[in-house]
Amino acid sequence: MKPTSYPTSPEHIWEHFYQISQIPRPSGQEQLIRDHIIALANERKLAHKVDSAGNLVVYVPASQGYENAPIVAIQNHLDMVTVKTGDKEHNFETDPLQLEIVDGWLRADRTTLGADNGIGVAAAMAVLTDESVVHPALELLFTTEEETGLHGASGLDASLLSATKMLNLDTEDWGEIYIGCAGGYGYEAHRQLMSKVPKPGLEAWTLHLKGLQGGHSGVQVHEQLGNANKLLAELLIENKDLEYQLVSFRGGFAHNVIAREASTVLMIDEKDLESWKAAMNAAKDRWLSYLPEADNALEWVFEPCMEQDLYVISKADTDAFLNLASALPHGAQSYSLQHPADLVDLSCNLAVVTIKEGCLRIQTSLRFFNERQAVGLKQQIEGILAAFDLSTKCILDYPGWNPDFNSKLVAQAQALAEKITGEEVALKAIHAGLECGILLSKKPDMDIVSMGPTIRGAHSPTERLEISTVEPFWQLVKGLLAELK
Repeated sequence: MKPTSYPTSPEHIWEHFYQISQIPRPSGQEQLIRDHIIALANERKLAHKVDSAGNLVVYVPASQGYENAPIVAIQNHLDMVTVKTGDKEHNFETDPLQLEIVDGWLRADRTTLGADNGIGVAAAMAVLTDESVVHPALELLFTTEEETGLHGASGLDASLLSATKMLNLDTEDWGEIYIGCAGGYGYEAHRQLMSKVPKPGLEAWTLHLKGLQGGHSGVQVHEQLGNANKLLAELLIENKDLEYQLVSFRGGFAHNVIAREASTVLMIDEKDLESWKAAMNAAKDRWLSYLPEADNALEWVFEPCMEQDLYVISKADTDAFLNLASALPHGAQSYSLQHPADLVDLSCNLAVVTIKEGCLRIQTSLRFFNERQAVGLKQQIEGILAAFDLSTKCILDYPGWNPDFNSKLVAQAQALAEKITGEEVALKAIHAGLECGILLSKKPDMDIVSMGPTIRGAHSPTERLEISTVEPFWQLVKGLLAELK
């Protein structure tokens, strides 16, 4: 059900967003939302095509008087990040989102909201249904698997597009126009660890670190949010003098998410339980002395593990794992010299760490604006993984989008946004992997600009959409289309 006081203006975009929120759309499972859009296109007798990567293009004829205008693409991705809190029962493959409104923000009940990039998808759908919108011929491009590595854009059949201008609706700061984005690399690495039967007399306990905010590993990396993988490993390293044997480790969710929870199962001597509690409390106090306020809900859960017939990792491999977790870098590595200090030039994210049934698996990634600047960090990460004898493969490799300050489309978008807001609108680059860089590599003649309403906490259960920014965002999209004769 729609929450009480669900927004009604602009009518079309809000109605479409609600419908989208009721359709499960994890990465790689976009068929239901794609079919929903195809049904809308069929109702209006609009041509559409789907390529082998599952990307959908809907072709919309020009409004009267715009027949000779250059074709414009409007681009969004269909999938969403699927993260929830530990106490929330929700199946992202089958369940609709439960929306709620808090202090002027739309959010979901303890799950990601999918405003990234669902509000952009809703805007593109509103272009189809709002008869007040006038526009050139349009190619509405809906891509797949953006959140797991920009796979849809990478696999796009570029012959489906003839547009020379593109509006990307996948940024998160109203009042700013985005004209550049980061490129990136991502790695998966694994190694088999030596397992053995635990020492007699020890008991299995679970240490669960939770309550960190987490978030987008690009957009929020400058906020210095706590990384649960790094913090939990730090605790284990710091307390090597306490006798324990490592059974398992699990932290993080995806390559583009800052790990907000991590847990480990340890075999512990009963006499050391109070020492472990004291160590966890001391670590918590230390971390809260410097972590941002957003991480103040950090807490420990320390409880017996009920699993049976457990095997432990050898001391040598436990030490090697902890040294690896300590050595792998995380966070902002350098900042722009030309832009404010919140624009990161180079960063990395120790995203996922698991030890299960004796196998260690790592996912880590890095982002850059200048690929040449990333060479050293790339070598560092690859070198550390190799030094600890992990088998590694590169699973992400996508180009950035370098800003074009001479773009006519950018100038039009900036001028119109300033007219709508009555304020100066900054041109920005975003430290995240928008699909624009990949699409530009496939269509070098494309002039691109990116915009969106304000979203906070993307890729986390605190994701929220600022309701008051949707109306002016829609005015910008609608007004810009009207200007592109």
